[in-house]
Amino acid sequence: MALGFVCSLTLMLQSSQDYPTKPVRMIEPFGAGGGPDVISRAVSPKLSALWGQPVTVENHPGAGSTAAPALVAKSPPDGYTLLVNTSAHAYSAAVLKNLPYNPLKDFIPVAPLTSQPYVLVASKSSGITTVSELISAAKAKPGKLKFGSAGTGTGTHLGLEKFNLEAGIKAAHVPARPGDAIADVIANTVAGHTTYMMAPIQLALADIRAGNLRALGVTTKKRSSLLPEVPTIAEAGVPGFDYPIWYGVWVPAGTPAGVVDKLAKDIACVLAAPDLRDQLAKHGADPMGMTQPEFARFVLSESESAERIVEAAGIKP
Repeated sequence: MALGFVCSLTLMLQSSQDYPTKPVRMIEPFGAGGGPDVISRAVSPKLSALWGQPVTVENHPGAGSTAAPALVAKSPPDGYTLLVNTSAHAYSAAVLKNLPYNPLKDFIPVAPLTSQPYVLVASKSSGITTVSELISAAKAKPGKLKFGSAGTGTGTHLGLEKFNLEAGIKAAHVPARPGDAIADVIANTVAGHTTYMMAPIQLALADIRAGNLRALGVTTKKRSSLLPEVPTIAEAGVPGFDYPIWYGVWVPAGTPAGVVDKLAKDIACVLAAPDLRDQLAKHGADPMGMTQPEFARFVLSESESAERIVEAAGIKP
């Protein structure tokens, strides 16, 4: 109640928009249990309480995680259809040239949500238990080890290309097949079809705890509260390595500036709620704080960073 009062009072002073006057849809691209799904379902009740309107979460996985953005890009630019996506949305602009939408031009970045690490994992059958062992194995057989990803241009793909570059190794990329979800990519690594991959921690945690996957390192500067015993990749042998997965909200280009501004401020307001922050912390997520213009600049800089990885790794768009 207190949060709703504070947010509503603040926004009454900041905006004359009467948005929203009907239900709002949050569209996410990775399926139930994925990061965007988890955070959407944490945030949506708060927004619904604040707005007095239903806020629903819809899972639209598929097409290499591009089905959901394609749907949102074609939606009316009125603020009633939101895309909740990962950093892959920014990265895809650097790699994927045959998309039915332009990741930068067809969307307006609204607000950041959270940031957290991926975990670098190896199949149990590989016998690899540390980052150093992975690097040694890859250097012993250049180009022979296989790494899996959710698809070309996704965050998991570019994160591994960045890792390979900074570790000085070469390996073969095995992207997800059309229609495969990130769970299928993890299953391929568990089965030993690929040697290693980067996965959102929540999705790999069960297999790590069951001993089906070896957690080699997390991808951020600090360790994860979900895997406190697992070192950072920087600690484990690749100094300075830092590659978080982050989440944000986008709307279709052409959405009125007043609606974008209200959305950004409302999302920031509910993310400040202590109970929501505690809920997100249980998933190893840290809320990000940026204004809408700051987030827009951040998304562009992340896309440019991806372009540098693509060029250095010799990835063909």
